[in-house]
Amino acid sequence: MTGKVYGLGLGPGDPELVTVKVVRLLNTVPVVAYPESQKGGSFAREIAKSYIPSTAIEVPLDTPMAIDAAVAQAKYDEHAEIIAAHLDAGRDVALLCEGDPFLFGSFMYIYDRLADRYEVEVVPGVSSITACAAAAGLPLCGREDILTVLPGTLPEEVLERELTQTSSAVIMKVGRHLPKIRRVIDKLGCTGGATYVERALNPGQRVVPLARLTEEVAPYFSVILVFRDTD
Repeated sequence: MTGKVYGLGLGPGDPELVTVKVVRLLNTVPVVAYPESQKGGSFAREIAKSYIPSTAIEVPLDTPMAIDAAVAQAKYDEHAEIIAAHLDAGRDVALLCEGDPFLFGSFMYIYDRLADRYEVEVVPGVSSITACAAAAGLPLCGREDILTVLPGTLPEEVLERELTQTSSAVIMKVGRHLPKIRRVIDKLGCTGGATYVERALNPGQRVVPLARLTEEVAPYFSVILVFRDTD
């Protein structure tokens, strides 16, 4: 019998936002894998550390952030085979995922490599989208409003086009793209309805109207919420 893979969504960083189901599974699954930065340390493990039993086999997966697509695919191939070795030995594996596994999560690439060979269960988690809305005290949408999720890596003209067609938007992956994103929002006259959120529901949380933000580069864990007056 081969093992089963669990993709566990851990939420945005607050350990109290980890679901009861995730805690239960961490207490029963013998192998716990998680992404680890090249500098060492794992934010995913930090979130879940109080729920991981001392008896668990821990498998850190070296995960560089700034790599080209070909190197990234090779790294996911490597990670999938590391996990597969445990599965073939009959051991279930829990793979820790920040936020939600299927929302801009690297778990989806492992899923693509393993789902046709092994049983896989995805456990959803609180996403950074809802965490940022909660931190800012800003409802995302209601009634007939349209919510659009956009990666800040998109070309400027695509961001502009998509923002003109929605009531509210969540722009993720801000980072070094902040100046470009700000230009588009300014051009559309939406700056007054835009809020910058950094490290939502985590230590160091910061919520600032975009108009008052002075930085030119944002950290990885940052999001911009944009609300347009469509009337």
